[in-house]
Amino acid sequence: MNMKRIGITIGDPSGIGPEVSLKALAKNSDYREESIIFGTRSILDYYKQLLNISIPFNYVTDVDDCKPGMINIYDVLDIPLDKIPIGEVSPISGDAAYQYLDKSIGLAMAGKLGPIVTAPLNKDALHKGGHNFDGHTEIFATLTGTKKYTMMLWSEKLSVVHVSTHVPLRKACDLVKKDRVMDCIALAADAKQKLGIANPKIAVAGLNPHSGEDGLFGTEDRDEIAPAVEAMKAKGYDVTGPVPPDTVFLRASRGEFDIVVAMYHDQGHIPMKLLAFDDGVNVTLGLPIIRTSVDHGTAFDIAGKGIAKEQSLLQSIMLAIRFAHNGK
Repeated sequence: MNMKRIGITIGDPSGIGPEVSLKALAKNSDYREESIIFGTRSILDYYKQLLNISIPFNYVTDVDDCKPGMINIYDVLDIPLDKIPIGEVSPISGDAAYQYLDKSIGLAMAGKLGPIVTAPLNKDALHKGGHNFDGHTEIFATLTGTKKYTMMLWSEKLSVVHVSTHVPLRKACDLVKKDRVMDCIALAADAKQKLGIANPKIAVAGLNPHSGEDGLFGTEDRDEIAPAVEAMKAKGYDVTGPVPPDTVFLRASRGEFDIVVAMYHDQGHIPMKLLAFDDGVNVTLGLPIIRTSVDHGTAFDIAGKGIAKEQSLLQSIMLAIRFAHNGK
């Protein structure tokens, strides 16, 4: 691959992030040669032994010191293993997850690192560790100074972007505004173009049952979503909506649309989890760098047992490479 090295952050070290990161690179030698893990030596050495990984580790404090034939690891934060409670919410682990991101994002913004692929963090631990962000997306936006961004969930079966994500449902309804919907349509189109679809077909989901029935079941569809769709059509986008939310994802999964703009977190996440729980990838659109992530959580209940699946992380690396080859 003719691109800068991929950074993989292990997320919350108390969760399954270290395990799936090592499993992914142990399984795919091409990805291993082009990647560097950002994490902590003690927890990665623990999983090396647990998973019986024979590939040698190369710990570095400079990306330029990576070596072929090894799993290269940027040792960001020195934490003794007995201070990392595997399978539990921990302020130490929450802070560590943030520090891995801070280091990798800084290197990417400086042009020393390529795409960043993230393993999961735990929001409660993140907050207890002193970092009051809603999640990865908001951290990336803040540390890169990005104002217009959104979350895309991608799979071969369905792709979805979100007008809002980690906010209460009552607030999510208030965030459905024409300008925000327009921004999400533009970001969705740009993402699909970078993945090889020149003129993507975009569906915009309604917010209310039957997309509001012209105000009978709520006015947001009529007053905010429909005007946004018409404005983007006038700009040349192939966009349809508001499409009733109870049918739009089925239609997209059957190939009628290339991507759906969902109005809030669960509206987009539920169909994605149903169709592609193990294969989904989370992408932050609008950033000056490429960021993809697994579409699952820290899974504390199985952390340290050696049974976590690495498929979503492998898919995340694959998608990061696709974006890198087609331009950021």
